[in-house]
Amino acid sequence: MASNTSKTARASVRAGQGSGGALSVLGEYKYVIPLAQGRFAYVRNLTNGKTAHLKTDSDAFVEEIRVLAAAGHGTKIRAELSALDEAHPQDGWGATEKRLADAGVFEG
Repeated sequence: MASNTSKTARASVRAGQGSGGALSVLGEYKYVIPLAQGRFAYVRNLTNGKTAHLKTDSDAFVEEIRVLAAAGHGTKIRAELSALDEAHPQDGWGATEKRLADAGVFEG
């Protein structure tokens, strides 16, 4: 398998596929795969095929989401973050979405 993702990342993605919605819903791929009660996440960049493991309050996370939003995926990512906040309100996904919006990630 020619991939830059770790064995653990690939296993997590495979596990998410079987858990009924963690990775794909009705054939649509998820961009954000939550980890550790929202402190970390795998961010799937479908434009380059890479999956990054990032801390959700880091600048790298903001920039990764900014790249995806600039490529036209912002609406879906924002919907995913809203769904995560509804499903897991204790994990702070609403605050993560607000921080991204305040950084201007979804504009344009």
